Amino acid sequence: MFYPVYRARRIRSKEIFRNMVRETSLSANDLIYPMFSAFGTGIKKEISSMPGIYQQSIENIVEEAQEVYELGVPAVILFGIPEQKDAMGSDAYSDTGIIQETIRAIKKSVPNLAVITDVCMCEYTDHGHCGIIKNGDVDNDETLELLAKEALSHARAGADMVAPSDMMDGRVAAIRESLDNNGYKDIPVMSYAVKYASGYYGPFREAAESTPQFGDRRSYQMDPANRLEAIREARMDVEEGADILMVKPGLPYLDIVRDVRNEFNLPTAVYNVSGEYSMVKAAAKAGWIDEDRVVMETMISFKRAGADLILTYHSKEVAKLLKKGYEAELKARTTCGCR
Repeated sequence: MFYPVYRARRIRSKEIFRNMVRETSLSANDLIYPMFSAFGTGIKKEISSMPGIYQQSIENIVEEAQEVYELGVPAVILFGIPEQKDAMGSDAYSDTGIIQETIRAIKKSVPNLAVITDVCMCEYTDHGHCGIIKNGDVDNDETLELLAKEALSHARAGADMVAPSDMMDGRVAAIRESLDNNGYKDIPVMSYAVKYASGYYGPFREAAESTPQFGDRRSYQMDPANRLEAIREARMDVEEGADILMVKPGLPYLDIVRDVRNEFNLPTAVYNVSGEYSMVKAAAKAGWIDEDRVVMETMISFKRAGADLILTYHSKEVAKLLKKGYEAELKARTTCGCR
């Protein structure tokens, strides 16, 4: 009988060796937690398609932000549900808008938690699209002016970073110029550089109340079939001054995460989007998967693909598992799992 010279199981046989040669690591510092801030008081409304995630009024957002910080998660990203929406999305760039007020409240109560803001119009427009509508579609160049105003208003309110997600051509340059010209040259831009027109966003549209009232977003978000285009999109944002490049969604686009990481010498983020989160929650509720194990495997897959940062609704769960010592927890309750 032939016995191989190299036996992989020699290293796998002991946990201490497995830990020593592990190629990919995960920490709470890699996580960014998305939160939905709603106008009003006393609001904590669970999103039906996203168990454990809520639309919350500012006082509850602040309370959860404190919990997030205590778990060791260093940053949150904010999405807003305003009191009123209009065709121009005016709450997005109002100094007293829902996000601006939320930023001030979090920075007052949890000053060391980094506050990142989503910069887009879809949550604030009555038509649900990401900019000004002309001739039945979003007008790219006029929308840039509003996005620049929105990012500047977030910086004035105390945001630590802005993250444009609209996919308008030239929006990173417009935002960078606006910030620089108004004394905010040190505010970084995390660009949703590669954002696909995806079916995985469904639960988010319930959470942010941002479903388009007509048509779809394929004229400005990317075709899921395109890979080379992702590099062109990311390169454009690098040239315009982006500090971090994001790929969204996550799991169906791990190849794109790796491509972006290999191509550019900038930090890379990935968004583990609402549909990915909801599928795990639904399967776990049905008893089909070990939720903790699948969540942690998913996080490791993002890191292995090359992501430095992970935006995920699982952030609190992951941080808790890491605090408990996930490997010990898994070892105590797992079975073979061979199938």
